[in-house]
Amino acid sequence: MRIWDIAPRRLCRPHLLGEHRELHAIWSILTNKKEGYRNHPETKRWEGRLRALFLRHERLVAEMTRRGYRHASPLDKRRARGPAVQERRVHSTQEQMRILRSKKCACEVHKRRSR
Repeated sequence: MRIWDIAPRRLCRPHLLGEHRELHAIWSILTNKKEGYRNHPETKRWEGRLRALFLRHERLVAEMTRRGYRHASPLDKRRARGPAVQERRVHSTQEQMRILRSKKCACEVHKRRSR
């Protein structure tokens, strides 16, 4: 499971859509008090930060829409509580860039710096 801390426009198709899918899994675990992956570091970093997770989802959806995908899985904004900014990291942004570079995918992380 991974929610990147990299601008969605820089993610390749598989990473963009994969993050969207995993974000929904984390949202469901946290809002429905599910046990699966509850102790995963990526899930734990979003505890108490559903507003930031909701806003990340909105950025992913905007990028998906820009690329021509139809989005049909909105999150319940009423559940989006906590800080609007996620400052916790499992891996630093630089480490995330290194991870993506190692995958040799089409993500745009090979030349420019993340914002």
